[in-house]
Amino acid sequence: MSTTTDAVESKAAKFPSQIKYIVWNEACERYSYYGMRSILVIFLVSYLGLDKLQATGDYHMFSAACYLFPVLGAYISDRFWGKYKTIIILSLVYCLGHAFLAVFEDSQTGFYWGLGLIALGSGGIKPCVSAHVGDQFKPSQKASLQKVFDVFYFMINFGSFFSTMITPWTLQAYGPAVAFGIPGILMFIATFIFWLGRNQYVHVPPTGPNPHGTGKVIFSGLKNLGKGKGFFGGAMLDHPENSVNDLRAAFNVGKIFIGVTIFWALFDQHGSSWVLQAKEMNLDVNLFGWQATLLPSQIPALNPIMVMVLIPFFTFGVYPLCEKVFKTEMTPLKRMSGGMFVSAAAFGIVAILQMYLDGGDKISVLWQFFPFLIITMAEVMVSITGLQFAYTQAPRSMKSTIMSMWLLTVFFGNIVTAFFSYTAEALSLNGSLFFWFFTALMVVAGVLFVWMAKNYKMQDFMEK
Repeated sequence: MSTTTDAVESKAAKFPSQIKYIVWNEACERYSYYGMRSILVIFLVSYLGLDKLQATGDYHMFSAACYLFPVLGAYISDRFWGKYKTIIILSLVYCLGHAFLAVFEDSQTGFYWGLGLIALGSGGIKPCVSAHVGDQFKPSQKASLQKVFDVFYFMINFGSFFSTMITPWTLQAYGPAVAFGIPGILMFIATFIFWLGRNQYVHVPPTGPNPHGTGKVIFSGLKNLGKGKGFFGGAMLDHPENSVNDLRAAFNVGKIFIGVTIFWALFDQHGSSWVLQAKEMNLDVNLFGWQATLLPSQIPALNPIMVMVLIPFFTFGVYPLCEKVFKTEMTPLKRMSGGMFVSAAAFGIVAILQMYLDGGDKISVLWQFFPFLIITMAEVMVSITGLQFAYTQAPRSMKSTIMSMWLLTVFFGNIVTAFFSYTAEALSLNGSLFFWFFTALMVVAGVLFVWMAKNYKMQDFMEK
């Protein structure tokens, strides 16, 4: 009896054989995406001749689009095509976008069309890939499912680190066509690897139209708003109570997410305005006898390395210590609240560094180590914790919707940064004032987030 049980548990602990295709697809796709993005702002300034603020704004508009299209991808996948077909078709669009970047290196119009195709492809497959992984596991393999997502997160940071180190060097040595072409080839390889597993995947069919879907409940609430029952009461005229209550829960979570948008407005600048700041710094380093001349686009490689180190440090060190010292549970909302102010501190340091640069001092790029360390701490506290919060606070029927809402915080955050980049000259946000503005904005958003968090009542929607 014991031998049989051990055999069953051993079998359940193994990943389904088809997982290898999805994991290696993820590795190649993430290398492709982060490699392309690592040189984007430098390319816009140094090759297309855009000024720094215009390039920063365009970079964040592209990043915003990458987090808007997941809503479209999730909808198409759930309602019409299913996950596999959605991933394959949009991956080919993704590859076409890379081809545009390589071919139209001298044409801003052609290049921007390529960015649009990449945003559609990258964003469209984003909510489908992780869900497709979960579809491959049986209920008895719950422990293995957690492990495969750990592997996924490792692959993302692994790919990000190496692509961020290698692609800027490729741009300098071989030019934009090769630098953008190699990530495109990697994306095509990713698509081919994923296609190889087509006959082994568990294919969950699309659900088709839902008469009580989120959009239809919202429409009913708006349509009946004037009948004296309020928004949710009006929605109940046409839909079951549980559908309306689930939407109410989603609205409450959405209020909490408002403050998170400003966090992304700051965090994603480590690939844009921070890179342009590094371009003004002394890139020759001599560290413990190791001498090298770094490229500005290589500095963000600090982030994935720090993430992999800080996650266990916070999980097993910082959070338990805070609970012991302050005699309080470090709930997701408390972690996220702290992360808001930590990210503001990171931008305060960047603003001080910019003040030295504005004064004519050629300071070492190694000083950026400190804001990168602090912003990565904020990422662990806000981003990773936020995913946990979004999942646990989502009713079963709204999990995809609320995860899409979480991705939309990244979209709106990048829109905020793009707006203030485009209008910085008119608002006199030049030099260090640009960074001080975002520092102050994050402090205000942090205070608002703390206030909303105190008034939020935690729910328990975990699957039984």
